[in-house]
Amino acid sequence: MEWRSKMNSNVEWFKNAKYGMMIHWGLYSLLAGEYKGESSSAYAEWIQSKFQISNDEYAKLAEVFNPIYFDAEEIVSFAKECGMNYLVITTKHHDGFALYNSNVDSFNIYKATPFKRDILKEFSEACKKHNLKLGIYYSQDLDWHDPNGGGYLSNDLETAGTTWDNSWDFTQEKDFDIYYKNKVLPQIEEIMTNYGEIVTAWFDAPMTLSSEQSQEIYDTVKRLQPNCLINSRLGNGSYDYVSLGDNEIPESKQENNFEVDYNALDGFKPSEFDLYETAATMNDSWGFSYHDQKWKSPEKIFDYKTHLNYLGINYLLNVGLDGLGRIPMQSIKTLKKVAEMGGE
Repeated sequence: MEWRSKMNSNVEWFKNAKYGMMIHWGLYSLLAGEYKGESSSAYAEWIQSKFQISNDEYAKLAEVFNPIYFDAEEIVSFAKECGMNYLVITTKHHDGFALYNSNVDSFNIYKATPFKRDILKEFSEACKKHNLKLGIYYSQDLDWHDPNGGGYLSNDLETAGTTWDNSWDFTQEKDFDIYYKNKVLPQIEEIMTNYGEIVTAWFDAPMTLSSEQSQEIYDTVKRLQPNCLINSRLGNGSYDYVSLGDNEIPESKQENNFEVDYNALDGFKPSEFDLYETAATMNDSWGFSYHDQKWKSPEKIFDYKTHLNYLGINYLLNVGLDGLGRIPMQSIKTLKKVAEMGGE
């Protein structure tokens, strides 16, 4: 397989983008890293797995998810003001809850909550209005809401929760192929068809899907969005750019300094590629967390950004919106300070 089409018009854009905002947001934002008097692991978005919260109980969060302060245009404008050139939004995380109006699965922000707004549509419109590129995150393997969600072959590996799959609700033998056919591929087709230009597809944790399934996702994205660049966490060597490890800041652009996660490159060497990105947090967690106050200083973030960009690596910096749809105050203060230091 030719790893990337030379005709992709977004290749040069990606090389020059340098700085973007990632947004983790979902039902887990309501719990904010706390459950029955205990704190989640470092990653608050893993709280359902950490405490093995049943899907019946977790779904009750959707009944009260009404983030009245969410404003896509305000967030997009803020990202632009901070010198960011693209935005990546979690369309579906490991809990299976989608932030758009999906006709494939009703467990989404439009059909299952009183909010009844299509967040991806609002971000798409705001990005177009303010000339900010839009990318999407989609968890293509793990899904705790689905009885056949992936990860069940990898539960010997350490997680931020208790198991990679939902082993507390679903104890029967699982068949990932059913989940892939009925939810993953149809939802990817929805996203890539209904929301205008998507410049990057940020997949995650390829643990169960086959080489053929990774390739089918890759081909589907390219058919519907020919210029969309696909990250290496799709798995099995089907990708356009390399996602380095979470918060990875390599010392130099040497092959042995890159730690591409999940063995996703399937034999390829990073030296064969020239598109790289580090996705990083401002504290420890990706999802909003009350107890995580380990904020990186603006000076540290500015140094990371400068160093990564010098190496030709994009810096995709995450904010976790709270349950009301707001960027946390500390994130706002830090990002403004970084911009004042030369964040653009």
